[in-house]
Amino acid sequence: MNVAKAKAAALAVDAIALSVDDEQYPPLLREIHDPPPVLYVRGDPGLLKDAQLAVVGSRRASPAALRVAQMLGGQFTQAGLHVCSGLALGIDGAAHRGALEAGGNSIAVMATGIDRIYPHRHRELATQLAQVGCVVTEFPPGTPPRRQNFPQRNRIISGLSLGVLVIEAALPSGSLITAGTALAQGREVFALPWSILHEGGRGCLQLIRDGAKMVFNVEDILEELGPLYSLQQDCFKTAGAAGSPEEPPAGELWLLDLVGFEVITLDELVQRSAKPVAQVMAALSALELAGQIARSGGGYIRC
Repeated sequence: MNVAKAKAAALAVDAIALSVDDEQYPPLLREIHDPPPVLYVRGDPGLLKDAQLAVVGSRRASPAALRVAQMLGGQFTQAGLHVCSGLALGIDGAAHRGALEAGGNSIAVMATGIDRIYPHRHRELATQLAQVGCVVTEFPPGTPPRRQNFPQRNRIISGLSLGVLVIEAALPSGSLITAGTALAQGREVFALPWSILHEGGRGCLQLIRDGAKMVFNVEDILEELGPLYSLQQDCFKTAGAAGSPEEPPAGELWLLDLVGFEVITLDELVQRSAKPVAQVMAALSALELAGQIARSGGGYIRC
């Protein structure tokens, strides 16, 4: 990937390009096994580092699911979480609108070029998100909607977020692909319980059967995220502070003790700490933003 060409292409369509080595590149996304080498962004790129929850679901959502998505989208922003979704029809659009109507921020991850809004009827919504939130994609300007790009896009939605909430999903469903990438990335997965008679909710019931947390309200999600949410809050607070490397966040000293002056990989840190992957990744992000550790050769070293 030629970063200079990517930045020039982004500038030509009134956007910016962030390489994976850029300071503004979201730390949680950088930790997944296949982070996008470049992100094209319209709006505030700083929001990508903030704590966010992915809200996904059916494009052909039921009226009840649309109401829930819009309501929870607003409540999540009031609780301090940005809403991340895919700008699609149905649940995605409802969640984005709920966040905006509540005065919060929302991040839309697209499967097209930053200048090719899809679906077309969400052009106005995308414009609003770029003004008070953020629109992001890994695909170069001019990329049209292609079927194979949507599953690839889903790993970014989950990779940016602390967890993924599936509002409504049938079997099979693209939302289940997002839930699968979330699990592979060590993220939490949540799902709403639907009646067994509601075919559009069977994907959610399957997720719950397989271990996703059943959600009734915002508190259920905040309770489960627990320390991960606090760690992410520490991350973006540290990111906003200027100056030289700071004292390591107290909550991450356990991890700093495991990082020496020789490269150590994420898998080794998970094994030695005996902690969940998501917790290790969040702590790595906090320490990296504090200037205490740095990425090197596929792993981490102490600064």
